[in-house]
Amino acid sequence: MHTLLVSDLHIDAAEPAIGERFVALLDGPARSAEALYVLGDLFEHWIGDDEDDPHRLAVLAAMRRLTNEGVELYVMAGNRDFLYTGRFEQDTGVRLLADPTAVTRYGTTLLCTHGDGLCTDDVPYQRLRAMVRDPIWQKRFLALPRASRALLAEAARSGSRSHTATQSRMLMDVNADTVKTVLRAGGIDLLVHGHTHRPGRHTVEVDGRACTRIVLSDWSANPMIGRWDPNGVELVPLDSLG
Repeated sequence: MHTLLVSDLHIDAAEPAIGERFVALLDGPARSAEALYVLGDLFEHWIGDDEDDPHRLAVLAAMRRLTNEGVELYVMAGNRDFLYTGRFEQDTGVRLLADPTAVTRYGTTLLCTHGDGLCTDDVPYQRLRAMVRDPIWQKRFLALPRASRALLAEAARSGSRSHTATQSRMLMDVNADTVKTVLRAGGIDLLVHGHTHRPGRHTVEVDGRACTRIVLSDWSANPMIGRWDPNGVELVPLDSLG
């Protein structure tokens, strides 16, 4: 009896091995789990549910195979793939999650978030995040021809890389006060997120409470994913799942 948590795969045809590893997880170890949570940035970009790239379609097909087996599969939008709609849910059998979402299993409640909303020191990014998460902006973008959306997504990706390259490592990490505010507001002791690509387990004191922040890794090298069971949540190597 266990649940898996992953984040920041950034699946893209340019790096097919990552998508293949995820498909292997879906068709293998994930089938013995009760549920799998993807906490953002499953894909390097997602410009609409009219996806036609064979590499991504193979991933969607594997997701459908998993949900057909009765395993619950949840996907949260990240900073790269925030344009999922109902068709994505229908095609894969997943359930889309709001960010953040509190999840209770095994007598424990986790506060799950992608993590980009915690990086509040990066003010320009937070402004951009607010704009692209606006439903009116998203509706206008999705109404554009697919070719236009693809060009804009590539331009945005290049801009993101340039922005990241000019920011300090500290600025790109979570803000400690924001983490405390989120935990305080939720009244929850355990926070799980990705986004920063800095896997680890951190103790956070909130109003005298000892809380825990667990960070999932990206999948560029040796992924560390979350394994949640009645004993709690631990970070484990993907390869350890067999």
